[in-house]
Amino acid sequence: MAAKAGDNPDSLMTLATAFCLRNLRKTMCYQGYRNKLCLRSDIFLPSEICDKLFNTYMELVHTDSNFERQESFFQLFSDPRSTRLTRVQLREDFMRDRDLEAIRKQDLIELHLTYCNGLSARSLKTLTCFRETLVSLCLFGCSHIFYRKGAAPLASTEDSEEDEEEGPASRHALERDFNFQGFNRLRLLKLGGLPEEVDAETLLKPLQALTSLDLSGVQLPRTAFLTQWKDRLASLVLYNVDLSEELVNTVVELGNLRHLDISRESRRASKFKMTRKILTAIVQRLVNLVSLDISGHIMLDNCTVPHLEDVTGSKNEDQVLNAIEAYTEFRPELAHRAINQLFDIARIQHCSQLLRALQLVIAALKCHKYDKSIQVTGSAALFYLTNTEYRSDQSVRLRREVIHVVLNGMEQYQEVTVQRNCCLTLCNFSIPEELEFQYSRVNLLLLKILEPARQDESIQRIAVHLCNALVCQVDNHHKEAVGRMGFVKTMLNLIQKKLQDRMCDQVMEFSWSALWNITDETPDNCQMFLNCRGMSLFLECLEEFPDKQELHRNMLGLLGNVAEVKALRPQLLTPQFITVFSNLLDSKADGIEVSYNACGVLSHIMFDGPEVWSMEEPRRDMVMDKMWDAIQSWDVSSRRNINYRSFEPILRLLPQGISPVSQHWATWALFNLVSVYPSKYCPLLIKEGGITLLEKVLELDSSQEETKDMAR
Repeated sequence: MAAKAGDNPDSLMTLATAFCLRNLRKTMCYQGYRNKLCLRSDIFLPSEICDKLFNTYMELVHTDSNFERQESFFQLFSDPRSTRLTRVQLREDFMRDRDLEAIRKQDLIELHLTYCNGLSARSLKTLTCFRETLVSLCLFGCSHIFYRKGAAPLASTEDSEEDEEEGPASRHALERDFNFQGFNRLRLLKLGGLPEEVDAETLLKPLQALTSLDLSGVQLPRTAFLTQWKDRLASLVLYNVDLSEELVNTVVELGNLRHLDISRESRRASKFKMTRKILTAIVQRLVNLVSLDISGHIMLDNCTVPHLEDVTGSKNEDQVLNAIEAYTEFRPELAHRAINQLFDIARIQHCSQLLRALQLVIAALKCHKYDKSIQVTGSAALFYLTNTEYRSDQSVRLRREVIHVVLNGMEQYQEVTVQRNCCLTLCNFSIPEELEFQYSRVNLLLLKILEPARQDESIQRIAVHLCNALVCQVDNHHKEAVGRMGFVKTMLNLIQKKLQDRMCDQVMEFSWSALWNITDETPDNCQMFLNCRGMSLFLECLEEFPDKQELHRNMLGLLGNVAEVKALRPQLLTPQFITVFSNLLDSKADGIEVSYNACGVLSHIMFDGPEVWSMEEPRRDMVMDKMWDAIQSWDVSSRRNINYRSFEPILRLLPQGISPVSQHWATWALFNLVSVYPSKYCPLLIKEGGITLLEKVLELDSSQEETKDMAR
C-alpha cells in the first residue's frame, strides 16, 4: 500500500525529547530552593541532545497552549560541564536578557534571535561571550537590543522603581559602544530591522570573513563599505533597502555573489526604477549568480532575466511554494500573498504537491500566530487543502498537525474570519474520531466561541454543528467531562436567545440535538438540563414553534433521556408536562419520531407505578389508553431517524407487570429496530441479553397478547 502524505513517524529522539520536556521533574530535574528547577547531578548531555531539548522547548512554548513554561529552564544550561549547547533558536517577546545571560558560558556556533523585543543592550554584552565561537548570528527584528534599559521618558514616578530586569528599553538610550570586534569566526549575519540610529558601517567594519549578510530594511547612507567582502560574500539580502545608483554600482563589484535579494514590499514608495540596463549589469557582472530576487520593483523597458531558474513568483505552483518557503520567517507580508496564491490553486485548480503545501502553511501559521493576514489566508488555505478531494492522500499524523495548528489559531486569534475558517476546516475531519486526541481542548474552544450572546451567525451555526458532532457517538466519560465545561448551559443560552428573536433556525435545532446527544445515558447532564430551566424552554419552544417537526423530535429525544433517570422522573410528573406529552402522542411530525419519543417518556414514568401518580388530571388510565392507541397507529416497518448505542433503557421495561403499556412500547421498539436494521441491532440485542428478557415477557401473565406476538 502506498504511503500517505506526511506518514513518516517521529524519530525516537523527537518523542523522547518531547516526553522529557513535558515531564522535567520526573526525568532530568528536581525541585530546588523556592521551587527552582535544577538539573540532577548525574545528568551529562552532549550538544546533540541539548540543542534538541532547547529548541524543542522553544517550539512547544510557542505553539502548544497546554505546555507549561518553566521560569528557570535556561538555567539548566548554565554549566557547559553538564550541558553543551551549540545551536540555539529563540523568537518572540517572552525572551529576556537574563535568559540569554544564563547560557553565556556555552560555546555557541549558531545563535538565532528573531523578533526578540524583550532583549536590551544588556544582551549585546552577553553576545560578546560567544564571539570566539559564533559562526552564524541572527538579530532579525530585535529592535530593542541596541538600546539600554531604563525608564521610558514619559514614565510616571510610580513606575520608576520597576525592576530593571523587566523594565522597557528606552528608545533614547542608544548603545554606542558595541561593535563586532573579535567575532572572527562569524560567517553568516542577519541584521534585518536594524534601527536607523545604529550606523551599520561602524558596527560591521570589524567583520572580515562574512560570506552571508542580511540587511533587510536597514538605512545605508554610505555603501562603499560593502566592498570589504567582495572576495568572500556569497549571499546578500537588501530587502526593503532603498536602492540607488551608488548602491547598485557597489553590489555589482561583489563578484562572488551567488544569491542576491534586492526585492521590496510592493506597497512601499520608491523613487528607484528597475531598468533593463541595471538588470543587465547585475546579470553580466555577477557571473556566479544562481538566484536573484527583484520582486516588488516597478519594471521598465520590458525587463527580463534570461537563464535564471527557480526564482520565486506566482506563475505556477512551484514558484508559489518556493515563495512561501523563502519568505515565511522574515517576510510575512510576502508569505501572506504567496499563501493567497496557494489558496486559489487549491480552490480553483488542483494542488499537486500536497504534503509540501500543507507543511509550508502549517509552518507559516506556527511562525506568525499573531499576524492577522497570515492567520486569515493560512486558515483559508488549510480548509481547501484538507477537504474531500485531498483527504485520501493524507496520513493520520499530517491531519493531526493540521488540527493542532487550527486549534492554536482559534485560541490565539479571536477574529471573526480566522474563527470561521478554523471551524470550517474542522468540519473536514471525521468527528469525533479524528478530534478525540484533542477532545477537551476543542470543546472548550467551541464553547468559548459560543459564549457571547450576540455572535456572527455563520460561526455560531458551524460551532454548534461541531459541538453536536463531538458529543454524538462518544462514551459517557467524555460527555460528563464536556457537561462540566458548561456545555448544557451554553446550549440553553443559545436557545433562549433564539426564542427572544422568535427564530427557529439551524442553531436552534442543532442546540436541541446537541442536548439530546450529551444527555444520552448521562444522568449528571440530565440534571443540569433541569437545573438550567430546560423544561421551561422546552414548553416555550413548543408554543412558539408548533409546526417545527425537527425541533420537536430533538426536544422529545432529549426528554426521553431525562425520563430514563429514575431520580429525575418526579420532576416530569406534573399536570402540565404530562398533558403536553400526552398531546404529542397524536403528533405526525417527522413520521413516528415525535409520537414515539413522547410515548417513550411516558413509558418510563408509567413504569414507576400508580402510587407516584398523585395528580387528578390527567388520569393515569386515560394517558395509558392514549399510549396504546398511538403505538397501534405506528407502522412497524417504519425507517427510523434515531441511533441507539445501547438497548439497556428499553430492556429494563420488559420483565415487569406494573405497566403493560410500557412493556408494549419497549417490545415494539425492539421489534421495529431489529426488523428494519437487522445487521446493526440483532447483535446488540443478543449482546445485551435481550433474548432472555423477551422470553420472560412470554412467561408473564400480565403481558398483553399483541406484546407477546411481537416478542416471539
